[in-house]
Amino acid sequence: YGYTMVYRETGEVRFLNFARKVADAYLSRLPEDLIPYWDFDAVNIPHELRDASAAAIMAAALYELSMYSNKAKYKETADKVMHSLSSSDYRSKIGENHNFLLMHSVGSYPHGNEIDVPLIYADYYFLEALKRKRDCDIEAKSKSVQK
Repeated sequence: YGYTMVYRETGEVRFLNFARKVADAYLSRLPEDLIPYWDFDAVNIPHELRDASAAAIMAAALYELSMYSNKAKYKETADKVMHSLSSSDYRSKIGENHNFLLMHSVGSYPHGNEIDVPLIYADYYFLEALKRKRDCDIEAKSKSVQK
């Protein structure tokens, strides 16, 4: 996320290249539904907690990265992450979960803080990812109309 934003602000290609490298490494370690475990090296995978907040942050980053890299895989993957986050496995029912949007985030498992709970920043990045998805879709429509 951060390297993509630094690229956006500086235009320095080294940050874009590093963002791609980090994204590719991250994506290579995800489970089938693309929602990461609270730690990629947790000892009881696949029986570890998932982290919806990490997934929401990465989805937002992948949408923006897709706009700079011309690699459809980043947008396609972000779409799949958002599909998983929007499922009943991670998305709260209206009026439940203390009115948070997402369930099942992990703040700091080793410190015993924010374990399998809703987190405000998970909801923030989920909404940001939805906005970026819309922006990507609008840009794609605009390009197809120009052709």
